[in-house]
Amino acid sequence: MDAATASAVDGADDGLTVGRTAELVGVSVRTLHHWDEIGLVSPSERTWSDYRVYQAADIERIQQVLLHRELGLSLAEVRAVLDDPDTDVVAQLDRQRAMLSERLDRLRRMIAAVDRMKEAHMSEQKLTAQQQAEILGDGWDPAWQDEAQENWGDTPEWAQSEKIKARMGVDDWKRVKEENDRLEADLAAAMTAGVQPGSEEANALAERHRASIGQWFDITVQKQVCISRMYVQDPRFTAHYDERAEGLAAWLTAIIDANARAHGIDPATAVWE
Repeated sequence: MDAATASAVDGADDGLTVGRTAELVGVSVRTLHHWDEIGLVSPSERTWSDYRVYQAADIERIQQVLLHRELGLSLAEVRAVLDDPDTDVVAQLDRQRAMLSERLDRLRRMIAAVDRMKEAHMSEQKLTAQQQAEILGDGWDPAWQDEAQENWGDTPEWAQSEKIKARMGVDDWKRVKEENDRLEADLAAAMTAGVQPGSEEANALAERHRASIGQWFDITVQKQVCISRMYVQDPRFTAHYDERAEGLAAWLTAIIDANARAHGIDPATAVWE
């Protein structure tokens, strides 16, 4: 538990409310309620006015959940680890530290790559596909650019996106990466929290997804539906989204289809127009 959180917990004799806990640990109240519902982390005490509150041990468990999630475990896997009475806590922490060290090394390499790209930009050198990939991260394969050009290079959408990319510098690519990461994190959090396709929240996320594509070329709801089919048909897309949260590719496709229906479009007959 970090010093600020520990201080806040120590200063609250009656424990912390769900709202205060969410603020301290950096998750939403909705997420804490969901974790409570599935028995992952529940507030262990009640105040004299019968409010459920989190104690220090509860906060520590929340932070263990967050750490395991950061390392890529699903909620079910996290619960199994935390509830296993035979778990060797010290050995588990050693493994977590080793994995975090590997991630730190990767981040340092990415920072160095960004610095090289900045130098290239300042000297007016055009960014190569490999340099762009270093900004976009390990999940990006420069070969996809060639594949995309082969499939769509003669389309108006390709020409439009190429004009936009030609004007982009290092800061623009970093912004795109950060915005995409936030979107995918919000999609995963919504799915994990049980947001249903067709709901107002799901439709809003589908529109955010469409807007993210719209920064490259004009995108209609029908085009978005056609693109989303690849998320479940192409194993590479499925693996990308499911690495963020198991089942995310199918869920994203489902909310896009449901949003299309809300626009009067049948996803089964959607065409590229």
